[in-house]
Amino acid sequence: MAWYAYYFLYYVKSRFFNIKRPLLAGIKLTHKCNLKCRHCPFWKKEKKSISFSMAMESLNKLYEHGVRILIIEGGEPFLWEEAGYDIKDIVREARRLFFNVGITTNGTFPLDVNANNIWVSIDGLKKTHDYLRGESFDKIISNIRSSSHPKIFAHITINSLNWEEVPELVKFLSTEVKGITVQFHYPYQEVEEDLFLPFNKRMMVLENLISLKKQGLPIADSYACLKALKNNRWRCHPWMIASVDPDGKLTQGCYVKNRGEISCERCGFSAHTEISLAYSGVMESILVGNRIFH
Repeated sequence: MAWYAYYFLYYVKSRFFNIKRPLLAGIKLTHKCNLKCRHCPFWKKEKKSISFSMAMESLNKLYEHGVRILIIEGGEPFLWEEAGYDIKDIVREARRLFFNVGITTNGTFPLDVNANNIWVSIDGLKKTHDYLRGESFDKIISNIRSSSHPKIFAHITINSLNWEEVPELVKFLSTEVKGITVQFHYPYQEVEEDLFLPFNKRMMVLENLISLKKQGLPIADSYACLKALKNNRWRCHPWMIASVDPDGKLTQGCYVKNRGEISCERCGFSAHTEISLAYSGVMESILVGNRIFH
């Protein structure tokens, strides 16, 4: 079935028949990571990795549950391997099932995987990024420039330490990547440092991002999403999201569910915002999803 026909039927079933199935999912292949980012709780967890057979089982379960867009995550997914299998094997098998397969990475490995989209985490200009994530900025930029992949996105997690330089970072990245997406730091309990950005400062950085987007810089998040994140009064449809952890556990709902204490008031997950707005009929968000995932 063509993707547009599937999405139409998905909307009809959920809206009129109350069939609430996930559409987008993330699968964490491993908690292993070669960096120790200050804002991330996952590298601190037990270093579990999913087996290849369990990964295949999980992909099929996600598909059966209704998922058609898959994001492969970690830890660092490029570190995943088992008995001759590596990340390329996971991507190959996933692309047999899903309309779109993306991967999020810290960018310290060559970006030569055949995913539809690659998101590379970059959280500041060199000094700030290296403070937050460990010395890696130069390697990441080198890997981006060396890659021939056509859809590399930079993903910025905005926090109390980097928010003031986000506009300058966006300008720098605008000539390096296909597009730029943002989210706001979520205060997981395992993160000892207070990196949560107060809402008055969040509004300031979002206004700057809206202005830069109007100037033509490649900020992929819609205006509607950026505006909605100012006060978090958008209506979340958490059932549209599913997650798989390295132990194979499948969860439908908020990204934080079974991973931390859920606080909707402090949410900064723009992917949840965008997909919820799209479901609510916001055309900007629908068009963003079309541009990124098709």
